[in-house]
Amino acid sequence: MTRILIADDEPRIAGFITKGLTAAGYTTSSVEDGIRALDYGSSGEFDLLLLDISMPRMDGLAVLAALRAMKCTVPVIVLTARDSLQDTLAALDGGADDYMTKPFRFEELLSRIRLRLRQVPDIQEALVPTGGDITLDVDLRCANVRGKAVPLSAREFAMARVFVENEGRVLTREQLLSRVWGYDFDGSSNVVDVYVGYLRNKLGPERFLAVRGAGYRFVASPAALPEPAPQSIPPSMPQTRS
Repeated sequence: MTRILIADDEPRIAGFITKGLTAAGYTTSSVEDGIRALDYGSSGEFDLLLLDISMPRMDGLAVLAALRAMKCTVPVIVLTARDSLQDTLAALDGGADDYMTKPFRFEELLSRIRLRLRQVPDIQEALVPTGGDITLDVDLRCANVRGKAVPLSAREFAMARVFVENEGRVLTREQLLSRVWGYDFDGSSNVVDVYVGYLRNKLGPERFLAVRGAGYRFVASPAALPEPAPQSIPPSMPQTRS
């Protein structure tokens, strides 16, 4: 049976989630502080962790960092009242699989849990060639650009892989959010643009082309880009004497 760990210091919230997940057929356990969340979460006994950020003894972001440093791959959904872009990016870039803000609809939480539990860790070949001058190393989580290793964060790597596997295709922000973060598009969020900016800085701005009104297109070999059409220079206007 699937076991889910709930790490939240608000008994009312933890009880609400526990009741709903139990009704959905899951087995749950709850902890109220970060130290116990890390202890239980790294035990290998749970299939998914619901993690609050603001907790006593050790906050959720520190728990998340410690889990990932221990190579613990348990899926983590951060469930918090913090709704700033900075907190969202910190959690996702730190290895969280998803991020939800309180208050939330339980049906949506349940849908995201099911999505994460369906996903199987990638154990395919370590190198993913693009056909150009860039490859992605799954084991080391870095990009190799013309023989130079470029470290990427977990979320940067996930987005880079989506671009690499869809070279030449225009990907909308909705598609990138769905494939990298796994949740529906929020028109007010610019998280996709922020991460495209990160990849441009690390892999080259010329590889990630903005398509106005649509999204972004990845070009593996910038040399393959068409040369800009020469612009005609209008003749100088004749000088007139006043």
